[in-house]
Amino acid sequence: MQELVIRVANRPGMLASISEAISEAGVNIEALAAFGLDDEGMVRLLVDDASSARRVLEEADIGYDEREILTTVIPHAPGSLAALTQQLAASSINIEAIYALGADPAGIHLALAVDDRDAAADILGPLEG
Repeated sequence: MQELVIRVANRPGMLASISEAISEAGVNIEALAAFGLDDEGMVRLLVDDASSARRVLEEADIGYDEREILTTVIPHAPGSLAALTQQLAASSINIEAIYALGADPAGIHLALAVDDRDAAADILGPLEG
């Protein structure tokens, strides 16, 4: 799974124009985190078709960064997220973004953008994505 990180001006309509352009290309947004701080906004997207989303952003002259992310499932129980994040912190792995993708009987499905993907995958064992 790929994460697209888009920096935009923090003003009305920016998220609307990005999401509209992506949807017109038939790309579905699987997960989203967006926030503004002063004059800058950041939109982090997980999409079902990264190739098409890239093309849309490039055609619209919207700059972005991209990274491969990890997905995993943790038990739906108190302390599960704490245990996961403590494991990563103990190995000096920084979580740059985390998404809750949903929950089912198997647990809570998460996507993680980290500063050292390979080390995180080694620590967490077999992961999805």
